[in-house]
Amino acid sequence: MAVDSSIEWTDASWNPVTGCTKVSSGCAHCYAERMAKRLHGMGQPNYRNGFQLTLQPQMLDIPLRWRRPRRVFVNSMSDLFHEQVPIRYIQRVFRTMRRANWHQYQVLTKRADRLLALDSRLEWQPHVWMGVSVETSRFVSRIDCLRRTHAAVKFLSLEPLLGPLPDLNLDGIDWVIVGGESGPGARPMDEEWALDIRNQCRDAGVPFFFKQWGGVFKKFTGRELDGRTWDEMPVGDVEDRRIQLNVLETVG
Repeated sequence: MAVDSSIEWTDASWNPVTGCTKVSSGCAHCYAERMAKRLHGMGQPNYRNGFQLTLQPQMLDIPLRWRRPRRVFVNSMSDLFHEQVPIRYIQRVFRTMRRANWHQYQVLTKRADRLLALDSRLEWQPHVWMGVSVETSRFVSRIDCLRRTHAAVKFLSLEPLLGPLPDLNLDGIDWVIVGGESGPGARPMDEEWALDIRNQCRDAGVPFFFKQWGGVFKKFTGRELDGRTWDEMPVGDVEDRRIQLNVLETVG
């Protein structure tokens, strides 16, 4: 599906792949799995296979139809670098992102090893942001893989944050998102973990975005950390592209 998104750090989601398999502790209460099962029950054709990994080639040209520049979360319902997604299909996704270059794309993976292995075969563009998920210190090696790629903008999604992440190496990292787990069975996030990461970002000069506290009812727990919201973004925001498009339309 390609829909407006309620995720705080993006505008829309685009899913040329759906379905996934669990690879680490952050996957235990996967929101995408719950949503896929719900959509399957509703008869949504893209989820005819439920949460089984499924390529959706009919979705590949969706960003080309969106005239207004958007910040687009790629595969919110899957992982583009899942081992069952062929390299040629990944390259087709990247080709669409190159063609529809008035958007910014946010690609996020837990499969950082495969990301790095395929890096040289991908057509990286300045408007493609690449991120890795890190939920505990056990998975910080994903950051090293990301750092070695040719992505122009590299970001971390430390969500669901399930433990402290002291002494992060933020060299070459352009953005950090922190968030607690939400939904049924949500595991709690300690405030000190989030504050420590915020302080590390301050010291390194890296934009910091606090997404949510999470919990079973995340609307009640809110988004404030240390008395305020944190919505920092990398330089070159999608608003710049909206302004540029408006100027072109006016001149035209």
